[in-house]
Amino acid sequence: MPVRDIASRELAKLFAVFAHPDRVRIIEELGVGEKDVNSIQAVLGISHSRTSQNLAILRTNRVVVERREGRRVLYRLAQPELAKWALDGLRFIAGEAQASGMRMTAIEEARQIWEGERTAGELLLANRD
Repeated sequence: MPVRDIASRELAKLFAVFAHPDRVRIIEELGVGEKDVNSIQAVLGISHSRTSQNLAILRTNRVVVERREGRRVLYRLAQPELAKWALDGLRFIAGEAQASGMRMTAIEEARQIWEGERTAGELLLANRD
């Protein structure tokens, strides 16, 4: 099988992992830093089991890794650059789509929030070092 076919299949698998809005939001939340299930659940406003199921999919596909602190399990992105993909995706949507005013407003507000959280998270991590 040609290498480009293999690479394309692997990339398609990764895109399939991102194909659910909850998982995209989890990736965005973890772009700021480690969080436990309860923190993610609270921010997303979804059930604990739904949060756990999505985290399991992300973990199985090596998008997130876990770390235990006693009974508490903390999740983080295996590659923090993945959260930037979501921001880049929002820029693409905003630049290419002829969306309704409400949809464009939502896209722009989400982009600003996520960029702000990422900047704050990066500053916090830099100050730890």
